[in-house]
This record gives sequence, structure tokens and C-alpha cells, in this order.
Amino acid sequence: MSFSAVAQLVSTWAIPLLLLLIPLLAAVRRVKVYEVFVEGAKDGFTTAVKIIPYLVGMLVAIGMFRASGAMELLASALAPVTGLIGLPSEALPVALLRPFSGSGTLALSTELMKTHGPDSFVGRLASVMYGSTETTFYVLAVYFGAVGVTRTRHAVAAGLVADAAGLLAALLVCRALFG
Repeated sequence: MSFSAVAQLVSTWAIPLLLLLIPLLAAVRRVKVYEVFVEGAKDGFTTAVKIIPYLVGMLVAIGMFRASGAMELLASALAPVTGLIGLPSEALPVALLRPFSGSGTLALSTELMKTHGPDSFVGRLASVMYGSTETTFYVLAVYFGAVGVTRTRHAVAAGLVADAAGLLAALLVCRALFG
């Protein structure tokens, strides 16, 4: 069975199996699923209220970065280097914005799909990059700020290394699956 066929099989059955397995495991362990869900939702709402100021600050900073033209300038400066590893210059803004903003990256990915098509290599790569990385600076600013962490220590470096690994893995997997 080819790698592409295995990937297709896993992507088809992963979510239905999880949707079956999680409630089954909860029933076996006698977990009161509804009560646990409600308690988690209350905690989530409290957290959401705490993070609003940090969220607004981060979104303003991202908007200023994109509106100033700094994103395009940085992408054009890095394009020759990323070309060496086969990263298309069209997908570079997605890689650069992802550590800062999920919604901004989603907007860029949508633009790429409108321009190149969802089944194009660039469209698929943008999608896989989106799912393979995290909004590192967003998480640090919003969640660390909400709980009062001021010294992030190694979190920035670890997050950026993980993002770089995710981007490289996305590129390699897309090259293997979609040529």
C-alpha cells in the first residue's frame, strides 16, 4: 500500500474512530461526561474573559505589521533562502505569520487558494503548514499573560524550533504526497 493510500485511509477514519472511542472510554471509566463538559466550559469562559486584553494587544500588533508592508518586505528578503529548500515564495508569508496569528494565516491561506486553487501545491502546502504549526507568540502573549507568567524562559525558543520543525515536515510531506 502506498504512502498516499495510507494517508488517505488514516484521514478518512481518524475522526470517526475518535468520536466512537472517547465516549466509549468515558463510559468504561464511569466518567460523567456532561458534568465534566459543563465544568470545563465554565473554566473556559473565565479564561476567555481574562485573555481579552492580551488578545486585543496582539491583534493590533499583527494588524500594524501587515498594514505597514513589513510582512511583504520580510518575505521578499527571505525568498532566496527558502527557495533553496523548495519552499515556494507564495507560501512564505503563511510560514512567517503563523507563529503570530491563526486568523491572519487563515486569511493568507484563503487568498492563496483563491489565486492558485485548493488542489495546487501551494494551496495544499499552505493548508498543511497551517495545521503543522502553532501560533507561538499568540500563545505566549495571551495565555502566559492571562496566568501572570512574565518570564517565558525557554518557551519562545522551544516554540519557534517546534514551528520550524512543523514547517519543514509540512514541506517534506507535501513534496512526498503531491510532488
